[in-house]
Amino acid sequence: MELTLLGTGAPEGLPYPGCPCAVCATALGDAARAATALLVDGVLLLDLTPGAAFAAARAGHSLGGVRQVLLSHPHDGPAVEVPAGLPQPGRVPDGRELALLTGHRVRAVATDAPGTGYEVTGPDGDRLLYLPPGAAPAGFPAEQPPYEMVVADLVGRPDGLARLRAAGGVTPTTDVVAVHIGHGAPAGAELTRRLAAAGARAVPDGTTLAVGAYEDVPDLPRRTLILGGARSGKSVEAERRLEAFPDVLYVATGGTRGGDGEWAERVRAHRERRPGSWRTTETCDLVPLLTEPGPPLLVDCLSLWLTHAMDEVNAWDDAEWASGGERSLRKRITELTDAVRGTRRVVVAVSNEVGSGIVPATASGRRYRDELGRLNAAFAAECEHVLLVVAGQALALRG
Repeated sequence: MELTLLGTGAPEGLPYPGCPCAVCATALGDAARAATALLVDGVLLLDLTPGAAFAAARAGHSLGGVRQVLLSHPHDGPAVEVPAGLPQPGRVPDGRELALLTGHRVRAVATDAPGTGYEVTGPDGDRLLYLPPGAAPAGFPAEQPPYEMVVADLVGRPDGLARLRAAGGVTPTTDVVAVHIGHGAPAGAELTRRLAAAGARAVPDGTTLAVGAYEDVPDLPRRTLILGGARSGKSVEAERRLEAFPDVLYVATGGTRGGDGEWAERVRAHRERRPGSWRTTETCDLVPLLTEPGPPLLVDCLSLWLTHAMDEVNAWDDAEWASGGERSLRKRITELTDAVRGTRRVVVAVSNEVGSGIVPATASGRRYRDELGRLNAAFAAECEHVLLVVAGQALALRG
């Protein structure tokens, strides 16, 4: 089964007409996107958009062989003119199946937003799932045979991808393609990087893909370290990298700090922005978590883990540090990095980058700064991806 993306943008397209934002201003060439429309094997058109016939011609195709046009979502604005020779667009009721004379079968999939998703099975048995903008599957079966390709709004609804993964509909060999891309998406290389972290990709308008070929599916990194200063956006970046995965275990190393209202407010804000399917554990005992199988781990953060470890070896006392505290801390860090090297879980860890500021006035402060730098370097050496977040912008240091 062959899929041509006549458009990959939001319903208004990208750039939005008259919009002065930075994303729209840089949406030129391949970054410009018409409203999303999919042409399947030249016989099925999913979503009819203005200029679809011209878009097909630019991609080297014709709409002359289209036997069915299906709409996935309400189309605002003036009615789209149906090109001569095309059948009138329609929608399939949720749960119903439509059989085409060409051997294609289309089943309507319920979504949690206005519109209808479509599961298309080709004559060869390959399966494609297409979801409308701003939508995720609703009432999806608990167990689902994997799709060869999923085409969906991954920027706006990454939780939809998490639902599909939880049900088995998306596996490491599923080609996941982002569409409905508007000016709420990051521009350029940042969009590519963010989608790749979720095992997905975006392609330019006019791209033709073979459903079932997964050579271009991005490899998911197993280990990622995210560094940054205070309020740089490092925790948000870490959460974003895992929001397309179900059952994430959030490992909070900071504890509750009873009586500290400001800390409690920080913890509350973190909890509220996490997906509801995530679980939280408060612990600094990271090695057992890394060595046992399980869902992805988000560790926030290593700098608080180090504070706990230095407390336990009494690293703040010069005499204790010299008489064995330093050796004990080195042993703990080696155990941690060995566990990271051998883990089979997906791990995203957050740590502070504190070595670029003012030199601490105390010996203990300088000791902590130095040890955190060593810990970050040792942990980063075991990771496929290392990012530095500055002013909310993630800079790739590795991967």
